[in-house]
Amino acid sequence: MEILSGSCRLGLWYVQVYWSGNTIHRIRFATTAAPGDVPLLIRQFCAGRAVDLRPLESIAIHDDTVYSRIYREVREIPCGKTATYGEIAQRIGTSPRVVGQAMARNPTPLVIPCHRVVAADGIGGFSPSVEIKEALLAMEKKMLRKDRAVPA
Repeated sequence: MEILSGSCRLGLWYVQVYWSGNTIHRIRFATTAAPGDVPLLIRQFCAGRAVDLRPLESIAIHDDTVYSRIYREVREIPCGKTATYGEIAQRIGTSPRVVGQAMARNPTPLVIPCHRVVAADGIGGFSPSVEIKEALLAMEKKMLRKDRAVPA
């Protein structure tokens, strides 16, 4: 299957996505746009809509390595919530440092929401800029407030 690519805006950044069908092969944050389309769920999420990205598959979770187990656990962190590197490490049976290394090598951020993994004493890191992590967490908190404000 052909791998498609494109980008959409997320604040001052562009989210560049490489994908085929429902499988996301790579996501990166850049200061320039890449021509092409992006899956609808990612466009909606980047526009600040409360959508579940779990229907999208990541190439990073299909084997049984420590990293893929970490990525599957991180996918379970709900939108607007966080978990520490230590909490994820305890659930998987590894060290917080290994969780940090997995997050730094995450090929599909947003689909595997590594921005929801924080340090015990602060926000932790994020490539290419911790400001993206801060913006994503703030956007998700806003999504939740908006979602709760809508009458049933």
